[in-house]
Amino acid sequence: MSRKRGAPKPVWERGYKGHVLWQGKAKLGRVVREGEGRYAWEAAGRAGVADDLASAKRSVEQAVAMAGKQLDLFG
Repeated sequence: MSRKRGAPKPVWERGYKGHVLWQGKAKLGRVVREGEGRYAWEAAGRAGVADDLASAKRSVEQAVAMAGKQLDLFG
């Protein structure tokens, strides 16, 4: 019996000016440094600011997870 492959797991990639969350070739979200000790993040139509990189990444992952569970309003 053949085994089905699911979607690739999202992975963080470090870049020159920030970090990007990729799933295969799809860009899910990003985090960029904004001044001293502040990180701006954006994912799934949401954006915000965090005090450290770990919480900014966590916010991106939560926004992506909620976007996958959210039903379309007009669809």
